[in-house]
Amino acid sequence: MEAVAVIDFETTGLSPAQGDRATEIAAVILHDGKIVDRYQSLMNAGVRIPSFIEALTGISNDMIRSAPPVADVMREVSAFIGDYPLVAHNASFDCKFWDAELARIRQTRRQEFACSLLLARRLLPQAPSHKLGALVEYANLPVAGRAHRALADAEMAASLMVHLEEELRSRYRVRDVSHELLRKIQSVPKAKLAHCLEHHQQAR
Repeated sequence: MEAVAVIDFETTGLSPAQGDRATEIAAVILHDGKIVDRYQSLMNAGVRIPSFIEALTGISNDMIRSAPPVADVMREVSAFIGDYPLVAHNASFDCKFWDAELARIRQTRRQEFACSLLLARRLLPQAPSHKLGALVEYANLPVAGRAHRALADAEMAASLMVHLEEELRSRYRVRDVSHELLRKIQSVPKAKLAHCLEHHQQAR
C-alpha cells in the first residue's frame, strides 16, 4: 500500500459543533508496513478540560497551559501530513476535529479518510469488540503505550492497518491493497464484501 498518515486526536469532548476542542494530536506515516515518521504535540485551545476527560486521557489542564497554541500545532501537523491519504480508528470522530481545527486556520482537508474501525468490522467480524484496544489484544499486536494518548493510539491504529492489509492478502488473496480499495471496502455492506473484492481483482 502507498504511504498513508494515521492520525489520532485527544479532545475535550465528542463534538466540535458543541464547542469541544483538540488537546493533542499525533500522526504517523505508515509505509510498506512500517512507521517511518512521527509527529505528536499537545495543544492549547484555551478551553478547560473536563475532569472525566482528564482522568480518561491523563492530559491535565496544567499540561495544556504550557502547550503551544492549537493554530501553531495544526499548521505544523498539516504540513507534516501534506497530501498523504488519511487513516484513523473511528475516523468519523477524528475527521470532524481535523476539519474543524483546520477551518480555524483557514485550511481545508485535501484528502479522504480510511477508517480502521469500519474495516475491522468487515475483515475481522469475529473479533469480540472493534474498539482499538480490544482489536490490538485480539490480533496480538504490540501495545504502544497508554490508551487515549494520541501517539500510542496512532501507532496501534497503524499496526492494526498492517494486520488488516495482511488479512486482505492472505485470506482474500488481494495482491494490490490501496487506500482507495480500503475506502471501498469500508463503505460496502458486510454481505457484499466478497463481491467487492472479486470485482477489484477482475479490474486489475
